[in-house]
Amino acid sequence: MVEYIDVNKSELPERFEIDLANETFTLEFSYNESGDFFTVDLYRPDSFDQEVPLVLGEKLTLNQPLWNDFSSLDLPAPSIVPRDLAQKEGRITWDNFGISVFLYIADEADIDE
Repeated sequence: MVEYIDVNKSELPERFEIDLANETFTLEFSYNESGDFFTVDLYRPDSFDQEVPLVLGEKLTLNQPLWNDFSSLDLPAPSIVPRDLAQKEGRITWDNFGISVFLYIADEADIDE
């Protein structure tokens, strides 16, 4: 079963907690209207239950795993990849995000396909 993260773009900026590989993270999604692109901030709670920013302003790029340019043990184990499974879209836009483009939770084998 393919899992994806449901982002309600009409509620942006939207912030919520998500469990990934038995760890809890906070994601906050935003939209840049002038550039027609989405970004996500990634937070992780510290030992005092305070949110620590891990990555801020990561632009969502079609078929590219989020946080791909970072190598840190603090990042989520499964990858999150914006994809259009029909392969009809060339980029992520307001009109296609949540319609034909979704954020899929993938393991490394899924990404290499």
